[in-house]
Amino acid sequence: MTEKHTALYEEHKKLGASFTDFGGWQMPLKYSSELAEHHAVRKSAGLFDLSHMGEVWVSGPDAAAFLDYALVGKISAMAIGKAKYSLLTNEDGGIIDDLITYRRPAQDVGGDRFLVVPNAGNAQVVAAALAERAGTGKEGGFDVVVDDASAATSLIAVQGPKAEEILLRLVPAAQHELVTGLKYYAAVEVPLMFGGASQDLLLARTGYTGEDGFEIFVDDEDAAALWQALLAIAEDGELTPAGLASRDSLRLEAGMPLYGNELSLEGDPFAAGLGPVVALSKEGDFVGKAALAARKAAGAGSTAGRKLVGLKGLGRRAGRGHYPVLKDGNVVGVVTSGQPSPSLGYPVAMAYVDVEFTEPGTALDIDLRGKTEPFEVVALPFYKRAK
Repeated sequence: MTEKHTALYEEHKKLGASFTDFGGWQMPLKYSSELAEHHAVRKSAGLFDLSHMGEVWVSGPDAAAFLDYALVGKISAMAIGKAKYSLLTNEDGGIIDDLITYRRPAQDVGGDRFLVVPNAGNAQVVAAALAERAGTGKEGGFDVVVDDASAATSLIAVQGPKAEEILLRLVPAAQHELVTGLKYYAAVEVPLMFGGASQDLLLARTGYTGEDGFEIFVDDEDAAALWQALLAIAEDGELTPAGLASRDSLRLEAGMPLYGNELSLEGDPFAAGLGPVVALSKEGDFVGKAALAARKAAGAGSTAGRKLVGLKGLGRRAGRGHYPVLKDGNVVGVVTSGQPSPSLGYPVAMAYVDVEFTEPGTALDIDLRGKTEPFEVVALPFYKRAK
């Protein structure tokens, strides 16, 4: 398989990044110390390349109704400028991907316009599934255009308590309120000064770190200039390039699921604690609705099967993905993600555990390659930023 590089690959090389494969992409794992990058995001701000993510535009007269059918959420209820977390499931209710959908102003009178952002390894699968569902979801198909713009779009994130302060330095003073007034899970076009000119870019107040922050959509050919401008405008030590290692430890502390770890085709939203995302009450059918209704009725994630929980380590050793979770020596679950928490100072993990052992305070063990280590069930997230 040919390695895929983002438009910022050369920038990462200049910064001395160590690379790793992620969804077929060569992405920076870290630049120096993943712990230093993690703490930088918690204390100041981190700069991330998320250009391996997908960007799929859905537009047309039936766009809202189509996404109501294609995804589990009620996308039609979103106001222009807002974003919504949702899932793409198959007919059996298995999770193909979790994604964020942004409702944008229509470009003409001809219909609505949405931006769907899937995960890196699933971008092509999601784009193909949306295109297929557009043609088969109702008689004659939906009147929509599905345009996969992933190959031409970069995504840069600034995350951390100083993210807004840094970003505002690239925004004309007259437009500062576009940024300062932007709510969480909302997006707006903002003029940014970089590369010797001003360019209107889509700015979203979203992120995957548990901190305040922004994600900026930019054409590939302008990505390096924006990346350089953000680093140049920041004071020494104020904005730290951060790789996938710190991104993973940050999202784990924030209790955010990662596709391939906590979410998969074999799982379901109810076991993953994402039942509120599934709008079973919305009018009309959607892909997977019957199966998901049956799973909910059968008690998935509440009275039957397993449920995703947080586990706090009572010792020093961390559980890792696929390690068994034990109760009185019997296997009652499996770890999906786990490592020492840099912010909290003790090991944390997420795991699917038999529902009868999921109450906070329940004592469990993780089998660390033949040796047990004590953990207890805690509510997610492990870490919450100060507001």
